[in-house]
Amino acid sequence: MAKRKRLTPPRPDLLGAGTPAPETKSLGRAPIAHVAADAAAMAAIDELSRELESAREEGRMVLSLPLDAVRSDHLERDRIEAESEAQAALVQSIRARGQQQPIEVQALPDGGYGLISGWRRLLALRQLHAETGEARFAQVQALLRSPADQAQAYVAMVEENEMRADLSYFERARIVRRAVATGVFESEKQALKQLFSGASYAKRSKIKSFLPVVDALDGALRFPARIPERTGLKLAKALVEDPGAADRIRAALEREQPQSPEEESRLLMRELAPKNQSLTTRSETDLPASKPSDPREVVAGIRMSASPGRVMIEGPGVNAGLIDRLQTWLRSQG
Repeated sequence: MAKRKRLTPPRPDLLGAGTPAPETKSLGRAPIAHVAADAAAMAAIDELSRELESAREEGRMVLSLPLDAVRSDHLERDRIEAESEAQAALVQSIRARGQQQPIEVQALPDGGYGLISGWRRLLALRQLHAETGEARFAQVQALLRSPADQAQAYVAMVEENEMRADLSYFERARIVRRAVATGVFESEKQALKQLFSGASYAKRSKIKSFLPVVDALDGALRFPARIPERTGLKLAKALVEDPGAADRIRAALEREQPQSPEEESRLLMRELAPKNQSLTTRSETDLPASKPSDPREVVAGIRMSASPGRVMIEGPGVNAGLIDRLQTWLRSQG
């Protein structure tokens, strides 16, 4: 009978203290599963990155930009001034509720962003940040646009303000003139057609009529955006027909410096009156006005005719009072 072999207990010092026992089977996924999962995650991240970049470039994602990163002088602005009452209301709205509508910008080759539309909102944020120093007013919400050229950028700017219907005819004419002067458009006709493509022919015609006003008085008028439409059209007609009207009006504006839109409009209408009306007045007998029978009659009882080197005033209205006032006026003219 075979002799049985005695079994001895295991030796605890065989592997050394703290040495883990050999692993008998794998408890995790196979290496190929790890690789596949990592590749899928990277693909998802790449796809998300591409989608975010596409949304950014196509203007579907609102960006938060530092105020200093946006150049408001990138384009010649169509709006001349921020009307005080409306601008104050906008400032209060942003103060209470924050910026609700993003501005539009385009990336500039040398860095930063150029403002396309939203000048009043940017102005309000800058005012609030200067007043309060609060961080919430240090950023502006913006949509990134990629206009094909400067002409398209100008069209986008004008279209936004046209939709708001708060640009004056002077401002419209001024942006036409500036866009042509800077080479964005080749002619007034092209600028009018593209910048105001949605406007009627009559409206574009009125804008064109204001061009002489812009040419003659831009920079001299104190409230150009507040000129009434009828006053502006009369002013344009006078500037075309009377070569000396521009200098006369500029001199009057500089001399009197009107303090309100109403004062400026009255000054313009006064200067548009025929020059001989400023030399006449009603007679001291205050005769009632009657329909002139003589084409030279300019005030009831007074007729005037003139030629180079000679002026004649005649009629029952020419009395001592009128002569004295006329002499005083002539002396004031030097």
